[in-house]
Amino acid sequence: MLLAPGVHVAVTDRHGGVSAPPYGSRNLGGLVGDDPAAVRANRDGLVAELGVRAVVFMRQVHGADVAYVGEPFGDDPPPLDGVFTGEPRLALASLGADCPAVLVADPEARLVGAAHSGRPGTEAGVAAELVSAMAAKGARPERMAAFVGPGACGRCYEVPADLRERVAARVPETWSATSWGTPALDLRAGIEAQLRRAGVVEVRHDARCTIESAELYSHRRERACGRFAGLIWLD
Repeated sequence: MLLAPGVHVAVTDRHGGVSAPPYGSRNLGGLVGDDPAAVRANRDGLVAELGVRAVVFMRQVHGADVAYVGEPFGDDPPPLDGVFTGEPRLALASLGADCPAVLVADPEARLVGAAHSGRPGTEAGVAAELVSAMAAKGARPERMAAFVGPGACGRCYEVPADLRERVAARVPETWSATSWGTPALDLRAGIEAQLRRAGVVEVRHDARCTIESAELYSHRRERACGRFAGLIWLD
């Protein structure tokens, strides 16, 4: 789909690859125990499907570090949870299996970015760090459009009460309760609030809950499983 003029976003699912169970079949994560040859084949197939020249994958560590990239990292990416670029047809990937991807673009500045914002990353403010890093390179938050990918929803993402208290003390909008009445976190609500506080006006969502959506990987639902990706790239 088009997020903004000249800016594409996509979300993969678990279908259409070559990985064997329990990673079947389009696992894009290289650190979950899957056959490396299968992951490479799945990633190569993704490049062909999207029609891009390459995809940048991070070594996601649930932090808030962000870097500019001009090409893929190769077999040993640095520990990052946010990347951005001005290179055309270089897709940026945020992998997840319950953690939302945050995809951001300033089409006028010709900059796009991707962040992995799970519970620790949301607490650390990685989405706002991505916006700030892009702004330092000439993007303007008020021109940006953002897309928040699928994740464990606030009705399903059960956490201990003390963890809910701690995260909500930093990001109040994350406070939630499960559909059965226990403490929970709504990461997507928190991410949207962080983006808006950073000056981003347009925020869209893929509202699917990974725990509830069988076509997506979910670590909470399956434990041993693959990773799908949220992706963004410039024409």
